[in-house]
Amino acid sequence: MAVQYNRLWKRLIDMKVKKIWLQKAAGVSANVMARLAKDEYISMESIEKICDALDCGVDDILEFINEGNPCGMTSKSDEVSSNE
Repeated sequence: MAVQYNRLWKRLIDMKVKKIWLQKAAGVSANVMARLAKDEYISMESIEKICDALDCGVDDILEFINEGNPCGMTSKSDEVSSNE
């Protein structure tokens, strides 16, 4: 499983604010912002700060995806094994 922050970026666009605003409002470091931009894991403390700053829940800013299957579609091998 991997994490994606596309929901966070969309939320910032909808709010018409920049990443630097979020960094200051949430009180997170530039390192955390860089990790977000690379879809890397960050601490729960940082996630909590971001959610507090944006007045939202965790599922509003991130989602977990299956690395081998980012679209969530089943492969032929999955279908065969589930039918056995």
